[in-house]
Amino acid sequence: MPEEYQPRKRSWLEKFRETFRGAWLGVRGQSSFYIHFAAAIVVIIAAFFLAVTQVEWYILILCITAVITAEMFNSALEEMAKAVDKNRNQHLANALDISSAAVLVASIGASLIGATIFLNRLGIRLELWAES
Repeated sequence: MPEEYQPRKRSWLEKFRETFRGAWLGVRGQSSFYIHFAAAIVVIIAAFFLAVTQVEWYILILCITAVITAEMFNSALEEMAKAVDKNRNQHLANALDISSAAVLVASIGASLIGATIFLNRLGIRLELWAES
């Protein structure tokens, strides 16, 4: 009978080191991350110049975090799929397509929320309507 896996105790420093390694592995080589990071920078700059409210900042940061998190899960599933089967596997392909769709849904939702916030702020700045 195979020996049961027993994870070893790790220090907090080791846990954080592994976490940052995971973040690096998730980001490197993923061209979509560059697009998401660029979009996040544009959102942050626009939010600053349009003087969004504190609550709007929270919402925008949550949207950015949701998209990047979805992308990280997608990258993790891609890595796992490579480990599970090197050949074409329709079940893995379906799972990867679903995880990509999850990133798309998060991105569309974040874009709609951001557009709503920025259009409102722009309307206020241009005095097209009053702040509510």
